Amino acid sequence: MASGNIERRTILKAAGASAAALGLAATTGCGGDSGTSADGTVTIRYSWWGAEERQKRISQSIRLFEKKFPKIKVKTDFQDYVAFWEKFQTQAAGGNPPDVFQNAVGFLRKYDKRGILLDLKSQIDAGNLSTRNFREGVLSVGQVDGKQLGVPVGSNTMALVIDKKVFQKAGVTPAPGWTWDDYFKALKTIHDRTKVPGDTGYFSIMYLYDLYLRQNGKAFFTKDGLGFDKADLTEWWQDGYNRVKAGIITDPKTVAQDRPKSSVTAKHGASEFTWDNFTVRYTAEGDSEYGLAPIPTTDGKNTGQYLASLMLSASARTKHPKEVAQFIDFMVHDPEVGKIMGYDRGILATTDQYAAFKPSDPVAQEIAQYEEDTAKAGVLGTITPHPSGADTVEAAFLRIAGDMSLGKYKVADAVKQFFDESEAAFQA
Repeated sequence: MASGNIERRTILKAAGASAAALGLAATTGCGGDSGTSADGTVTIRYSWWGAEERQKRISQSIRLFEKKFPKIKVKTDFQDYVAFWEKFQTQAAGGNPPDVFQNAVGFLRKYDKRGILLDLKSQIDAGNLSTRNFREGVLSVGQVDGKQLGVPVGSNTMALVIDKKVFQKAGVTPAPGWTWDDYFKALKTIHDRTKVPGDTGYFSIMYLYDLYLRQNGKAFFTKDGLGFDKADLTEWWQDGYNRVKAGIITDPKTVAQDRPKSSVTAKHGASEFTWDNFTVRYTAEGDSEYGLAPIPTTDGKNTGQYLASLMLSASARTKHPKEVAQFIDFMVHDPEVGKIMGYDRGILATTDQYAAFKPSDPVAQEIAQYEEDTAKAGVLGTITPHPSGADTVEAAFLRIAGDMSLGKYKVADAVKQFFDESEAAFQA
């Protein structure tokens, strides 16, 4: 993301990004029905979530597309993240989803299970959508059970955003391969020497916990459910709770009071785990110097990281699959679109666009360098499968962890509540 817009709580804590969900302002563009006019002009509906800055960039990109494909008109609709999915669910249930829409990995199996998503392989085979020139490992994010249900527009990976001045004052220097023990010792050192809590609440971030589990031979999800047990989560949340009580982690009441700002930029925390391309929002919000640090490890090497992505998916009910495929192809491959979009939806997914956009500001340059360094380190793996219901589970993890940290639940009760809600979500 290159706009510095404020993300909602779930996104700030790296949820819903499911990957990579990014935007927020509650605004709506024009809607309309898809169809074919008397002169053969086809109209398709395109919906996404995002803020005003993204809307401007996408509108500019659509103008280029309509110039190249004058017989295809694009009607647009956008909301904030929560409103988007509420509206999409209503449209899907009514049999009238948009022809093409922004999507994320946590929703693929859910809507594939309901017959909502078009398998784009038919259009790939027909030559209307190219899968060439995608950066390594990116395209597979949109694949489920042999189907291409989404085409990535950008990629990101988990990182640790730090307040460089606080870390320097405490004499702490993050380094590749540092362990969780190193990290937690660093948090205590930062607190002892600067009186600033070292982290804003790592234990509530589902995607970070997934990395920790992957480092230890497990994963947050399997194809059908959870890939860890109650004992695993009890340890993770109990340790987090203890660190909150010790002052090493920001008081969750303070985190709530700081919103919509991050507690890092409010100077109530020295670091925060999030997606790498969210880094721009810290510079926009705060007056310190912020940067990216490596993910802590269990064995000194394996970070458990993978590339996540925002993507474009199509409706299985669209009457214009060819035109939708041509639109997706243009939006992910055209170099001019890459220049317009920049890193708004992550590091550009195709080499065509990645090469076309040259970040000029230091933050975007650091984001690009972080992804390049992570790829070169050879630690990137395949994204964990997300079963149907993963979006509900993700929201529950964040909410219950937050309630637990406030003392509303004992840890054991919080763990039980999470597993109960997860089971219900998978069965829905």
